[in-house]
Amino acid sequence: MANDMMVKELEQVVVRFSGDSGDGMQLAGNIFSTVSATVGNDISTFPDYPADIRAPQGSLTGVSGFQVHIGADKVYTPGDKCDVLVAMNAAALKTQYKFAKSTACIIIDTNAFEKSDLEKAAFKTDNPIEEMGIKQDVIAAPISQMVKDCLADSGMDNKSMLKCRNMFAVGLVCWLFNRDLKIAEDFIREKFAKKPEIAEANIKVIRAGYDYGHNTHSSVAHTYRIESKSTTPGRYMDITGNKATAYGFIAAAEKAGLKLYLGSYPITPATDVLHELSKHKSLGVMTVQCEDEIAGCASAVGASFAGALAVTSTSGPGICLKSEAMNLAVIMELPLVVLDVQRGGPATGLPTKSEQTDLLQVLFGRNGESPLPVIAATSPTDCFEAAYAASKIALEHMTPVVLLTDAFVANGSAAWKLPKLADYPAICPPYVTPEMKETWTPYQRNEETGVRYWAVPGTEGFTHVLGGLEKDNLTGAISTDPENHDLMTHLRAEKIAKIEVPDVEVEGDKEDADLLIVGFGGTYGHLHAAMDEMRAAGKKVALAHFKFINPLPKNTAEVLKRYKKVVVAEQNMGQFASYLRMKVDGFVPAQFNQVKGQPFVVSELVEAFSNL
Repeated sequence: MANDMMVKELEQVVVRFSGDSGDGMQLAGNIFSTVSATVGNDISTFPDYPADIRAPQGSLTGVSGFQVHIGADKVYTPGDKCDVLVAMNAAALKTQYKFAKSTACIIIDTNAFEKSDLEKAAFKTDNPIEEMGIKQDVIAAPISQMVKDCLADSGMDNKSMLKCRNMFAVGLVCWLFNRDLKIAEDFIREKFAKKPEIAEANIKVIRAGYDYGHNTHSSVAHTYRIESKSTTPGRYMDITGNKATAYGFIAAAEKAGLKLYLGSYPITPATDVLHELSKHKSLGVMTVQCEDEIAGCASAVGASFAGALAVTSTSGPGICLKSEAMNLAVIMELPLVVLDVQRGGPATGLPTKSEQTDLLQVLFGRNGESPLPVIAATSPTDCFEAAYAASKIALEHMTPVVLLTDAFVANGSAAWKLPKLADYPAICPPYVTPEMKETWTPYQRNEETGVRYWAVPGTEGFTHVLGGLEKDNLTGAISTDPENHDLMTHLRAEKIAKIEVPDVEVEGDKEDADLLIVGFGGTYGHLHAAMDEMRAAGKKVALAHFKFINPLPKNTAEVLKRYKKVVVAEQNMGQFASYLRMKVDGFVPAQFNQVKGQPFVVSELVEAFSNL
């Protein structure tokens, strides 16, 4: 009997869905990760898709993957390799098998392994399993045919029916891990709310996939269960970094009592922030899809001048174009958040892949002395916190702020406990007061913070002009005086340097580590997992991971000089290491640098760090 099958308890598991770009692997992965997050598992996901708009069907370059790591306790990465690989066609098996563990279970759709499919995938024989030397358990099922049989009475055409086959794979995986299909069904009904017949077809197929596993057992000896161990009570959702970023901006605007304005131009991988914010007009959010990157940033500068929380979003190529308008916000001393979702470069580079190669550009890539704060989000859920922090700094210190995320954390997702806005710090812009009416000038500053006071246009008695030419510190009139320019340059720099940011925390063996690992931004999970693995092997290792880049935390030099060996690991050629050497006298770290467009592999980090 099917119900007598043994259920094996697991601490964690990694599942990878792969197939053609049109096979819906991202949706399949999203559904399974949502189901897992909703039942309280910790998750980390990694969507890995090609840049081609639509690669030829069945081609090796058109394979799209989605990996999800599910844990009973905290998980930090999507996993190096997977325990279950779903390969919906021959090309997916050919390109994705390298991500499977030696003990993995592999699920394939035998209907997508016909002669023509094998030829497209460059197989030389008609037995790909044998040709690739695959020894793992393989569930070989005629998924496409079973989907067509399942939907035979639906009235759908052949093409429409086959679009549902990703749901069969989700159903099969849900059976394998004893997941409740109701959560998946609710997700599908919500996604296809305007097309209920499509929703019901997908639900019928997902049930068929579940039943296939339940009734046949296939070649699997047991199913699995991952029980949550340390969930804090509350409402949870599976959230991507881009959506969390959008929510962070909304929360900050609400806390500050301001309208939120986004001026943006679509660019991979940042466009989802524009899409998400455009859904929230009811919350006073204004979004404008501008004609280009320059207009996106310039319109945000205008919205800021008018008194809004102004944001512009882009990736590295867009930062190049926005730099002039960013400089305008620097000299006008207006609040602005510039979101840079980093991707592989230079030029068009690797638009769907992830790097950390924009760091020096956002720190120094403008003309003149133009300092501004830089924050780097460390995970998909931290994107909410980072967006809130960036907005608070911009509004309270009257400065543009760059928020760095990257394709990995922006497209990846994690289980997120919905926060309470009341728990977040107040946001208090330095508005002019009625008492200043007779004496105020545009660059009058708070003596302690060096921040100029904000007079929103329309405030009676505070008519003023701002612009891109240097202004006199006292009067606000255009000035070319050398001494005044030197003074204003120093005042703008000192204002940024005075911003209070939290100390960098040291995790792991902070008192007696033989090695300190240093990173910033989206590599946090992989570096933390590498530290955990090394400590489990008896090594003394600590991690200092930076979220605040400019200004650096006050304890930076003390932390970096405390340890015998320090390695800075980053997905570039050493930009953060160079910056730290510039800021901390006598600091000469070891470096680990990769620019592959892919996340770090924890086992590679452990090997490299162990050999230092």
